[in-house]
Amino acid sequence: MRTPGKRLVVLAGQPNCGKSTLFNALTGASQHVANYPGVTVDKMSGWYRHNGARVEVVDLPGTYSLTSFSPEERISRDFILHERPAVVVNVMDATNLKRCLYLTFQLIEMNIPLVLNLNMMDIAEKRGVEIDAARLAGRLGVRVVPTSMKSGRGKAALIDAIAAVSEKTESQRGARIDYGEMEPSLREIRESLASETSLGKEYPLRWLAIKLMEGDSEVQRLIEKNHPAPTAFLESVAQKRADFTARSDEMPEIHIANRRYQTAEDIAGTSIKMRSTTTRPLSDSIDRFLCHKLLGPVILVGVIWLLYYLSIVQGYRLTGLTWPLLAKLRDLAEAVTPAAGFIEIPLVQSFTLWFVDSINALLNYIPIFFILFGLIAILEDSGYMPRMAFIMDRLFSRFGLHGQSTLPMVLGGIYVGGCAVPGVMACKGIPDERSRFATILIIPLLNCLAKVPLYVLLINLYFAAHAAWAMFFISTISLLLVLPIAKILTLTVLRNKETVPFVMEMPPYHLPTLRAVLGRAVERVWLFLRKIGTIVAAVAVVLFVLLQFPGLNAERMEHYRDQKAGALEAFFMEVSGTPYAKGLSDENSVMDLLFYWEAYKNARMKASGKAAMETLDKEFTLQNPVYFLIVQPGGDRFARQVNRAFKKLYQTRKGLLQAMRRERIDNSLLGQLGKWLEPVTRAAGFNWRVNVALLSALAAKESSVATLGALYEQEESGETLERRMAREEGDLTSLHALALMLFMVLYPPCLAASIAVKVQAGGVKWMLFSMIYPIALALGVATLVYSGGKALGLSGFQAMFAFYGLALALTVVMGLFKNQTEFT
Repeated sequence: MRTPGKRLVVLAGQPNCGKSTLFNALTGASQHVANYPGVTVDKMSGWYRHNGARVEVVDLPGTYSLTSFSPEERISRDFILHERPAVVVNVMDATNLKRCLYLTFQLIEMNIPLVLNLNMMDIAEKRGVEIDAARLAGRLGVRVVPTSMKSGRGKAALIDAIAAVSEKTESQRGARIDYGEMEPSLREIRESLASETSLGKEYPLRWLAIKLMEGDSEVQRLIEKNHPAPTAFLESVAQKRADFTARSDEMPEIHIANRRYQTAEDIAGTSIKMRSTTTRPLSDSIDRFLCHKLLGPVILVGVIWLLYYLSIVQGYRLTGLTWPLLAKLRDLAEAVTPAAGFIEIPLVQSFTLWFVDSINALLNYIPIFFILFGLIAILEDSGYMPRMAFIMDRLFSRFGLHGQSTLPMVLGGIYVGGCAVPGVMACKGIPDERSRFATILIIPLLNCLAKVPLYVLLINLYFAAHAAWAMFFISTISLLLVLPIAKILTLTVLRNKETVPFVMEMPPYHLPTLRAVLGRAVERVWLFLRKIGTIVAAVAVVLFVLLQFPGLNAERMEHYRDQKAGALEAFFMEVSGTPYAKGLSDENSVMDLLFYWEAYKNARMKASGKAAMETLDKEFTLQNPVYFLIVQPGGDRFARQVNRAFKKLYQTRKGLLQAMRRERIDNSLLGQLGKWLEPVTRAAGFNWRVNVALLSALAAKESSVATLGALYEQEESGETLERRMAREEGDLTSLHALALMLFMVLYPPCLAASIAVKVQAGGVKWMLFSMIYPIALALGVATLVYSGGKALGLSGFQAMFAFYGLALALTVVMGLFKNQTEFT
């Protein structure tokens, strides 16, 4: 009796054939997502039980063929060959039998146990398509099971067929395609491989012969590793290919493809019967509008705007609900670390809060990610994603991008207010490897929301009279820059990345299921968070060290302690003679009041409504009635006196901490690096303070304005950062500001976006490249604008228009030339 064991079942099929629906139906909640080794392609796996046996199910990437054009094709092929599944289920769209048979023939040639699943039978029947499953099975020599997995129809029969084939309770002899005049060459190659190598033990020799005649690069490398005389053998194969082309006036790979299509047409013709129907397919009716030459792009803009609005705008609003939870995590971390003094902040607390803030900054994206991935799942499952790519591909292909680059670029900030992290994460669905990498590398150059504070600061300070024009410039210049950059990347560093012909199937529209959409959103969010934890931790530690050390020397710390002592003494003098003086007689009691004061202020910010405020006041009164009277003095004149004195002390402490932070940054390793870089950035108009602000922005773009605020220290009450910069740097002009804004446009991605690049590109080297090349590019553009504008005597506003015209002309010229490898 056979002992029930574990069996591996693989699902293979072309895109939009219902493979994911079948996978969900078989495995239910027993699923997990990983990556295939060395690539970023998702590996969906799960399991179910049948007759006491555990059946492992792997959902291979959707692919039209099993050549070596793309990572998805190679992954699917290699997995089948090397993992040796008990059975491969070829999932097929029953409405497109002839097209789907192309992949089926390749699976049969790989000599693997096969079950053909005719899915979407309900749609086929609505279209008047009748398939004779028994005749089809006879022609192909494999089991054929019709199903409609959305309703569960045929699921039991498919599971039984999988069990029968995997347990080898029935023999299987797949159909063999006759390649006509190529057959002698295939036979000679097969016989040579059989006599000269042991490859027949691992691979079907006829399949290897066909692949060699197709010119498959992966199989050629396999021969180089395993043949005793690979050069001579491959030369003989190349000669056979050349002789065949000369005889038939047809490339071997074209001949093979044509014979497969001819066989598919013959089999489909004998297996399909079309009922007469006057009903036009719903998908065709919808496509009349969605893919219309003029109306289609308009609808696409509306769909993209809706995606952007829901994921970015509403997603950011949802962070208002999740951020208090993350803030509580920060409060907990602060509570368990040593308490801060008046100006003494323990290193343990500084590091812990920095670390938690770094993690929180990333966790805060979860609502955005969840909405984004859910919406992408809806686009994929509904069938609109291919239409979107079809509409935009004609334009984007001119710049080495893909039609499916549209959504990531919009999310990244084609206009203003996007976010590079979800934009990069949305690149996963781009099928062309070269275009996917190009899109990943340009998205961080778009206008994410975090760059906006610096733009607003500089526009208000230097372009106030032309604020509308300046904002239009900065909002649109990034798109004019990234399109030529994408073209240059595809012609240089990405030129060896694989690219495939633009094959875009228009599948029938489907209504996505809530379970599938939510399940995919949760899986993708979890996969992202799981991958980035260690990287965030490592980078956070490095940045903390660079910003904190070596710190303030003993002399400077003594200086600040003297100022602290003077401030405290002045406070004690002002409150002396009041009933509250006894309870505020030393630094410890002052710090207790300060923590109480901050806790009350934070609680008031979160409370809404009169009832909530009254409840809050009662809670804080119970905590410490004396402190509450100082915080809310009412008509008590002594309490008001202490309140005024304490506010003054509070502002003094705040100023001392800001001054210490500025000096610490100034003396830090990062500050020294900023000064060391000054000769390099001088041509771009940047001083060391700007350098430090830009270096700190590597962690988060928002840090640039905060760091400038710390470096340009406030000296007058109520003085704005704009006035401080104007006062301390009177020689800064609008030309400096323009150069800085353009530098920020092209600046490397923030920490979170860099990690997203690493995850999507599949390597640290691409993360580093995504940080290094924009620095050189940004510095070059800033230098051109500042030094060039200065040499020509241009103002910042004049240089702005000159550069815009230059960028527009470059974009148009670059778009006029097609890539050499561009498919038509």
